Amino acid sequence: MSDTAQSFRRIAADVKLGQNVRIYDFTNLYGCELGDDVKVGTFVEIQKGARIGNRCKISSHTFICEGVTLEDDVFIGHNVTFINDRYPRATNGTGQLQTESDWECIGTVVKRGASIGSGATILCGVTIGANALIGAGSVVTKDVPDGAVVAGNPARVVRAAQSKK
Repeated sequence: MSDTAQSFRRIAADVKLGQNVRIYDFTNLYGCELGDDVKVGTFVEIQKGARIGNRCKISSHTFICEGVTLEDDVFIGHNVTFINDRYPRATNGTGQLQTESDWECIGTVVKRGASIGSGATILCGVTIGANALIGAGSVVTKDVPDGAVVAGNPARVVRAAQSKK
């Protein structure tokens, strides 16, 4: 990569990158961990404490916040947003801007092989099951079973898990 291309990426020194990771322009990564063969699209932010497994694809304009874990083989569509705070506020009880000690980071897990469609919002504290499919534009507010297809706001099971033949 050329010096010019590198200037359009912000990858902090504390980021752990696996083998063959591809990161495109206009990205911001800090304090996170990416496994092998991960592809990160343009305009993606991955915050500290996020863990991305092997062979994941994260499409453009996506926000992966602190507390999110993607297991191996996960697909994240364009403009997906993860949330890690159930009660977000700008200030604490005394009117000062909040610091890390003023709120609780609630984790989210996306299990192996799951796919999340473009424009989905994933609230904190949920687990998306292995090989589940989240429809585009869905708002996931509760756990999704393995293999299930969910869609809507709030996301509901459209089709139950398919048995493997």
